[in-house]
Amino acid sequence: MILVVLTVEDVIKCQHTASPLGNGAIVVTADNEIVVLRRSDNVGEFAGHLVFPGGHPEPEKVEVASSQNGQDPVVTTEELNKKVSEEMFDSISREVVEEIGVPATSLTTPVFIGLSRRILNVRPAAFFYMKCNLPSKEIHQLYSSALDGYESIQLHTVSPVILEHMKSKMPGCHQGGFALYKLMIEASTKV
Repeated sequence: MILVVLTVEDVIKCQHTASPLGNGAIVVTADNEIVVLRRSDNVGEFAGHLVFPGGHPEPEKVEVASSQNGQDPVVTTEELNKKVSEEMFDSISREVVEEIGVPATSLTTPVFIGLSRRILNVRPAAFFYMKCNLPSKEIHQLYSSALDGYESIQLHTVSPVILEHMKSKMPGCHQGGFALYKLMIEASTKV
């Protein structure tokens, strides 16, 4: 069960804005480092900040064809829910591949770990955990040919302890993603 609590102040602050769902991935390397990117100064949001790889799902990837005769498309709610769910998981894998340059085959299936939201505009972001079977050194080499490399200027691979000291340079939603990762690790050690 997912619970998102909005305060009256949140609703008033964002009453005239859309809240598209973003996504982010905590990617852990074969040598147990976490991948973090420094955003370019040429991007619209969070220029210069440290972030996890991510972006947003692409609604057009769900491929629900509209009807040409004015009737509703023939797709069941179950089919639509399945397509939307698949896009949520497929989109974060695409974002990681495009932003850090690793092959998709080097990544595990994403595991949803929770939702975080921005402080500024309370826009939600779904966070996922993924393991990459490549060591940090190889990921750094692949980063130079990343498809969306222009969005960031530097790739870091750091331990959770080091990231704890760097998190103040992250937007609030990414700090929330890191907190979700730590909760996941804590829960897995209690099992």
